[in-house]
Amino acid sequence: MVERLMLFDLPSDDALYDALIARSPAYEGLAYVCVKTTGIFCRLTCPARKPKRENTLFYDTVATCMQSGFRPCQRCRPLEEAGREPLVDELLNALDGDPAARWTEDDLIGRGYDPSTVRRAFKRTLGMTFLDIARYRRLGEAAKQLANGARVIDAQIEAGYESGSGFRAAFRRLIGKAPVMSQNRDLLVADWFETPLGPMVAVADKTHLHLLEFHDRKALPAELEKLQRKTRSSVASGRTPAIEQIDAELKAYFGGRSTAFRTPLALGFGTAFERRVWSKLMEIPIGETRAYGDIARGMENPQMVRAVGRANGANQMAIVIPCHRLIGADGSLTGYGGGLWRKQWLLQHEEKMKPKRLFVEEIQ
Repeated sequence: MVERLMLFDLPSDDALYDALIARSPAYEGLAYVCVKTTGIFCRLTCPARKPKRENTLFYDTVATCMQSGFRPCQRCRPLEEAGREPLVDELLNALDGDPAARWTEDDLIGRGYDPSTVRRAFKRTLGMTFLDIARYRRLGEAAKQLANGARVIDAQIEAGYESGSGFRAAFRRLIGKAPVMSQNRDLLVADWFETPLGPMVAVADKTHLHLLEFHDRKALPAELEKLQRKTRSSVASGRTPAIEQIDAELKAYFGGRSTAFRTPLALGFGTAFERRVWSKLMEIPIGETRAYGDIARGMENPQMVRAVGRANGANQMAIVIPCHRLIGADGSLTGYGGGLWRKQWLLQHEEKMKPKRLFVEEIQ
């Protein structure tokens, strides 16, 4: 399949969406649809209800889908392929039986497999190794457990992008979709860096940060497209002083040394109301939370709770504009674009830092 892909140019995403609606088998094994609202990726022939065009992404390999944070559909089973080598199906079935298991080469040997043979077979048929697939499945299982309130953050980190190598292809593809830069416009630059909660993507010009998001936020591709339209610029891979600064500040934050964020923010993408809400969020002290109604009342408009929620969701400066500090009126965790498990971790992390009064500490 890998060799076929190298010789085959996929049509436009609009053409692929038409093939999805028609359940056309023309691109079987050559293209997959990722559904941003569900986090699932499917074959184009999947019989499931079809998503809206704006909620779809199309990739040419299973590997890219999984590296971008999507998990395989249980209905059309895109990891299965007719006529495939038996050991691939055997190991995928074993993985389905216990998706949270931590597989090693010793486990493969214990089952009578040669690790190098397994590696080559999976790379030939799926474009990634079995151990990589197992790691992405563990990551998904850990995220679901954390969303349900379990204390399994160590398992999530262990299952995540430890070295960052698994994320590079998805990042290059994401940034590589940028349109040609218009004349007389500054180029925006994007880079990514590791955190205990998985990679984060930062986009900035020379002086200001325009976007900071977790790599698997479903809205990230749409946010990048919107940012490019708004600024009439392109996004290229690289670093600027603004990205260097936010990287250092996040290291201090996750290391428990500081919660001071002083990187200049470009907030022109928001409406005047949204910017007012974000300003209120940044006033919430470290280690504390507020309800949506609290923010609305603080803006002297208690009827605007829903609007506050929408403004909170429109924030594309994760952590720096602390939308994770907003909770439900009953004290429950509510929606968070980066995932409820991350929200829970961030609140627990900040609660530990609260007694140290680190929010006034200078970045050294």
